[in-house]
Amino acid sequence: MYQPTLESIKQHPLPAWYDDAKFGIFVHWTISSVPAYAPTGLGDINSIFARESEAYGYTCQPYAEWYQNSLRITGSPVDVYHRQTYGPDYPYENFAAAFNEQSRQWQPEAWANLFSEAGARYVVLVTKHHDGFLLWDSHTPNPFRPNYRTTRDVTGELARSVTAKGLKMGLYYSSALDWTFSPEPILGFADLLSTGPTSPEYLRYAETHWRELIDRYHPDILWSDIAYPPFGDLPALFAYFYNRNPEGVVNDRWFQLPRRYLEPGGKVLLQQEAKKLMHDGGTALPPVPHCDFRTTEYSNLETRAPFKWESVRGIGNSFTYNQAEQPADYLTAPELIRMLVDVVSKNGNLLLNVGPRPDGSIPEPQVEALRGIGRWLAVNGEAIYGARPWTRAGDKTEDGLQVAYTAKDDALYITLLHPPAGALTLPDLPARADSALTVLGSDEPLAWQRRGNALHISLPLALNWDSIPVLRLAMD
Repeated sequence: MYQPTLESIKQHPLPAWYDDAKFGIFVHWTISSVPAYAPTGLGDINSIFARESEAYGYTCQPYAEWYQNSLRITGSPVDVYHRQTYGPDYPYENFAAAFNEQSRQWQPEAWANLFSEAGARYVVLVTKHHDGFLLWDSHTPNPFRPNYRTTRDVTGELARSVTAKGLKMGLYYSSALDWTFSPEPILGFADLLSTGPTSPEYLRYAETHWRELIDRYHPDILWSDIAYPPFGDLPALFAYFYNRNPEGVVNDRWFQLPRRYLEPGGKVLLQQEAKKLMHDGGTALPPVPHCDFRTTEYSNLETRAPFKWESVRGIGNSFTYNQAEQPADYLTAPELIRMLVDVVSKNGNLLLNVGPRPDGSIPEPQVEALRGIGRWLAVNGEAIYGARPWTRAGDKTEDGLQVAYTAKDDALYITLLHPPAGALTLPDLPARADSALTVLGSDEPLAWQRRGNALHISLPLALNWDSIPVLRLAMD
């Protein structure tokens, strides 16, 4: 039994299933799916903040799930769109009725089938995003908006469908932000941390929801976002979760704002700290005392990490469905496969998001991408599932093209992220004279020879480069 102390929960080991899984599906589906709008053509969130000011980044936010915050910023693209489409006096919460009406058509089994076909091993559902709308019938309803929830038990229906396919189920909950509790718009990183509700009433609300989700739906992952209300007893919450599911995992977005920032003058101090952090080149929150894995958003690590991490992103530049996104805004299956391999080679998992329409249908470019990943994994999953990072994440060939390495048991896997010109020459690979080298999906051995410390590999002319081939090198 885990005790409600930091010392006790820090003894929780990373479960093998999570380290083995490598690929999960995130689902953002809330009432922002009804207006389904954010400006496009600006790139992803990180490229915007790299080029522009904080205020610009939040005003022209590419995340459609931030529609309500963008609507609070006078003159923002969302504000202009909303006034033209719905009128100046149409409140955001009115989208709940349309969402509940259209979501009657949703078929959770179809989602579970697609996610399984894609080769995902776990699913994480957003049960409450920053807008405060609940995707389950909580015993602790919103105190400001009666019946501000789905009429279907979306969380329960999807959990049953996903686990029936043998996938693990995780639950996301926006712990730090709830815009039904706080009316101030977020215009910068300091606002992100300081405008969230910090009252004892909200802390009880969030903590009660987390425990209710644990008890009712038995999740395998607790996925908090942004941070957690100040003064909340996180060791007690984590012990509560681990004692009910010792194989469960928690992410790293549980930062709690220190007391000094909540006192008079604290926001000015926080803004100063935020400016320094932005100047240093990042918006990541400080490390938390305990987590099972760390997260990045729309970015990957540069090198192999000594810790377990998860790369999180949408197939497009928004998590929730954005009707303004065109096919060119979505990454293709080959691009996502290369990303998956890169992440796994650096000790990470890829949590790839889908953003359904209000009726539950998933846009075709997203479906095509998922099915393409699934077809590739059906042939090459041996190099992904259960694999571990090798001594180095990858190499460049003599042609300057990138390959990625993963390892498992007695094999080294070499994923050819880009087609070399003819033969392939790689440095310092542990091949013996009798080592077998094959392409996954074929038993035909490849010819290779030593050239100093390098391995020179002859590649078959018929190799399908569109398929992103993987070589298997037998090792001791």
